[in-house]
Amino acid sequence: MPEYKTTEQKRKFYKSKEWRTLRERILKEQNYECQECKRLGLVKLHDPTKHKSLDIDHVNEIETHPELALEPSNLRVLCIPHHNAKHGRYQRKPNKWEADERW
Repeated sequence: MPEYKTTEQKRKFYKSKEWRTLRERILKEQNYECQECKRLGLVKLHDPTKHKSLDIDHVNEIETHPELALEPSNLRVLCIPHHNAKHGRYQRKPNKWEADERW
């Protein structure tokens, strides 16, 4: 069973032909729709002109569940903002003046 603990191990996995083929299959199966946006009732259209507007998310992360790395039932499509929010990346800092009175 391969491990995906280091950055190099993960990079090798995500560049593999097997992953890229499965990624494209999941995107097609889930109609290029962010599953979280869909759950919230939002409509976001896939923009094919962008380099990458959708990610494939591992529900159970590959670091802790390497046996599920290529399991389609463990994968879902997420837009970049929802994928980053899930992993706590690039969160908008609260504006300290937001609650202030406007005049």
